[in-house]
Amino acid sequence: MKKLVSLFLFAAMISSAHAQSTVRTELKRADLTGKDMDVIVTVVEVPPGDTLARHIHPGEEAVYVIEGATLEIPGGTQIPFPTGAATINARDVPHAGFKVVGDKTLKMLTVHIVDKGKPVTEWMK
Repeated sequence: MKKLVSLFLFAAMISSAHAQSTVRTELKRADLTGKDMDVIVTVVEVPPGDTLARHIHPGEEAVYVIEGATLEIPGGTQIPFPTGAATINARDVPHAGFKVVGDKTLKMLTVHIVDKGKPVTEWMK
């Protein structure tokens, strides 16, 4: 019985370790006045070891870093993305494509102003 309990606890620990992945929490969505577009406010959390794949948006994306982290870009270069950093990603311009390294989760507030009825994110192949 002890072996069964130990095996169960070990499996639960492995499962919870793999359960950490990028979390997107939509805070608010509204129509952009006078346009056929949505404004979407989201918090994105990318834990260490997870990647945020290269992608585009059908509109603009503003990003504010709530909690910074170190990013590894293709080729292995590591760059800081510090708390308080801000950036704007233009319509249909590929961005991201990084892995969070170190021990800190990257937490960002994003605001998308995108075409209504289209997926907010289109992942690059």
